[in-house]
Amino acid sequence: MTTLSSSSATAPNITCHPWGKFHLNKMYRPGDVVFGGLFAVHFFTVFPDLSFISEPEQPKCERLDPAGFQFAQTMAFAIEEINQDPSLLPNVTLGYHLYDNCVKLAVAFRAAMALISGTGGTFSDLGCTGQPPILGIVGDPGSTHSIAISRVLGLFHVPLVSYFATCSCLSNRQEYPSFFRTISSDAFQVKAMVQILQRFHWTWVGLVVSDDDYGLYAARAFHEEMSHFGCIAFHEILPWDNSRAEVHRIVATILHSTARVIVVFSTSSYLLPLADELIVQQVKGRQWIASEAWTTSPAFHTSQLLPFLGGTLGIAIRQGEIPGFREFLLRLRPDSRPDNNMVSLFWEETFGCQFQQMKAGNDSPTCTGQEDLETANSVYNDVSNLRAAYNVYKAVYALAHALHNLLSCEHGKGPFAGNTCAELHTLQPWQLLHYLERVNFTTHYGDRVSFDENGDALAIYDVMNWQAAPDGTIQPVTVGTYDEAIPGTDKLTLDSDRIFWNFKSKTPPRSVCSEPCPPGTRRTPRKGEPVCCFDCLPCADGEISNTTDSSECYRCPPDFWSNEAQDSCEPKPVEFLSFEEPLGVCLTLTSLLGVCVCLAVLSVFARHRSTPVVRANNSELSFLLLLALALCFLCAVLFIGQPQQWTCQLRHVVFGLAFALCISCILVKTIVVVMAFRATLPDSNVMRWFGAAQQRGTVLVFTAVQASICVVWLTTAPPTPYKNTHYQNSRIIWECTVGSVVGFGCVLSYIGLLAAVCFLLAFLTRKLPDNFNEAKFITFSMLIFCAVWISFVPAYVSSPGKYTVAVEIFAILASSFGLLVAIFVPKCYIILLHPEKNTKKAMMGRPTSKK
Repeated sequence: MTTLSSSSATAPNITCHPWGKFHLNKMYRPGDVVFGGLFAVHFFTVFPDLSFISEPEQPKCERLDPAGFQFAQTMAFAIEEINQDPSLLPNVTLGYHLYDNCVKLAVAFRAAMALISGTGGTFSDLGCTGQPPILGIVGDPGSTHSIAISRVLGLFHVPLVSYFATCSCLSNRQEYPSFFRTISSDAFQVKAMVQILQRFHWTWVGLVVSDDDYGLYAARAFHEEMSHFGCIAFHEILPWDNSRAEVHRIVATILHSTARVIVVFSTSSYLLPLADELIVQQVKGRQWIASEAWTTSPAFHTSQLLPFLGGTLGIAIRQGEIPGFREFLLRLRPDSRPDNNMVSLFWEETFGCQFQQMKAGNDSPTCTGQEDLETANSVYNDVSNLRAAYNVYKAVYALAHALHNLLSCEHGKGPFAGNTCAELHTLQPWQLLHYLERVNFTTHYGDRVSFDENGDALAIYDVMNWQAAPDGTIQPVTVGTYDEAIPGTDKLTLDSDRIFWNFKSKTPPRSVCSEPCPPGTRRTPRKGEPVCCFDCLPCADGEISNTTDSSECYRCPPDFWSNEAQDSCEPKPVEFLSFEEPLGVCLTLTSLLGVCVCLAVLSVFARHRSTPVVRANNSELSFLLLLALALCFLCAVLFIGQPQQWTCQLRHVVFGLAFALCISCILVKTIVVVMAFRATLPDSNVMRWFGAAQQRGTVLVFTAVQASICVVWLTTAPPTPYKNTHYQNSRIIWECTVGSVVGFGCVLSYIGLLAAVCFLLAFLTRKLPDNFNEAKFITFSMLIFCAVWISFVPAYVSSPGKYTVAVEIFAILASSFGLLVAIFVPKCYIILLHPEKNTKKAMMGRPTSKK
């Protein structure tokens, strides 16, 4: 059984100028060395109405927090355990001086000043002289309190080891050189929360924070971390005065937001009014992410809040075990002294009684001091989930190990220690500060305790999930951990199968402003909205995106094109007029048919070469013309198939020479017709000078000119195969470039010149008075030839892809068939069907005119 001492400690030799008395709730135990403590044992400080009294009444602390009192008892237990440990601080008895801060900065600050000034229950100014009564302080749990207190304690190098203040701002050693903590900084808590959001792909979240340093600094860090991953849909600050209208507005914002996940950095006192309003407005279907300040708070673990806050994921302080702690708690007995009253207040509020000296005439039962704590249904007795209490335990041991090292000089000489070890009667707080920075030990539970250069502890958290308990209340269950010691960027370990989701689907909710853009699309931001709100636009033709949520599309390589889904590049289809496709087959058969017809006509002429029809106009020219036409038909085949270097050069050369030879033959035949007509005139001797040899020579000369043009063309800039991707980006069109446009133009122009001269001569002699007028047929053939090639030009220019080649082949075949039919079919008709007309008399006779 532990009974708090009823005698106060002997005050040290110190002189101060008091500011006025302020009665604080406290616990005290004397010792050779005394550690101070600041704990939130009561929730509120109530200031009574002072308008009707002349002398202000001191504030009162109300609403006992059993968990806060358990934390204070944790420090008492740790000091008793240390005093019984022969290996730690032998021959030194530790004492404590603990104060209740009532969750008010003014009270906490006065208590801290009372500790360093040694005035007990009164608050005095800083004009103090003499040895301070304490070497270090455990607390304060609030970040705002710790900021204010640390600024003053830092001036005197008094260590302050907090077990619950998490504001990242306290890591600034320039401003808070004497501040330490056994809880991790909010900077790590924010990282843990963001990794939870990343794990479930929650990029669109709401943020609610308390209006204090804890909430505001956490919000700043959360904004910075979240900017690398997602967006914040709204940011609301809980009112410090619990304004019902403001809380109602915040809940309305939550209801109207599309964010389904809400992150809350707040203490319990700020958040309770919001929780009540959630019940009033029946706010369901939200996934709450809790900070360590309220994850394990029993105030929210009620059956009324289960439908609204069930399934909450929260960051919690690392859980630990303290052997023998529960037995120590149950051995507690009250102290009847008014100036050592914290235990008495706890006792009265726990058992609903009052001690005799405090009753003041009311009807409350009298406390005996022998009530059984084990029968009290209180959080005070519960040691199954020691988190903040475990941090208190580690804080006390950190101070004890630092003091042990200071007295035994285990760490050698330091900048503060001087050249000799410290003696018990000369201890100063700044000496302990030096060794506290270097403390390093392991608890009975196996956790290592040390501080980094900022005074922060190693960051390790439990991830909690609020699940339904058998009695219908909320029960926090550990479902994972976050450990900064894990190498790599992902430090979160989470058992997703154990998580309770408070949704109809029993699966994690979706919380995004815009659904991820699938492959084949790109993100485009919406004007005036966060970057997480965007539209998905399909990639342009020839561009792809092969990842989800791609911010841009990437153009395919030159020989590739995007597929229909636009999520991968595929080789462009190669297009050319092939022998396998129907059009290529038809054109090939047509050209071969033309060759066959030419050979058939040639065989007919060869068989009847002695007849007047064949001999009438130099049978050798007819044979040569038929061979030239066959060559024209064959050159069309060269335009079919995938272009190669040799086929590109050969097709254009053969085309130019074949048609030049063909038109040359026709031109010479036309000249022969004209001269034959002139030869029938009196005194005409023209045929003597243009016989068969001259005719062959003329054809050779005309063809040689075209051959010369082709040689110059091929040697300067010959035709070459070319992958045309400009006409149609989605495919490669294999074609033959002409190389030199001038060369190709000269070839066509020369053929056109021969055809024009031939047409002109034939047109002038079309009315010769013979039954079989060769000039008339040549005129008609040239008319067909010119018509085909004149219409070819616009058709060639406007035809896409492989149809350009098809138009060119069609022009070759049409003009060749036109020449073949117009010149040779009438002769074959007479030779085969009307042989009686195949006589010299019939050929020379004049046609009879019908009257």
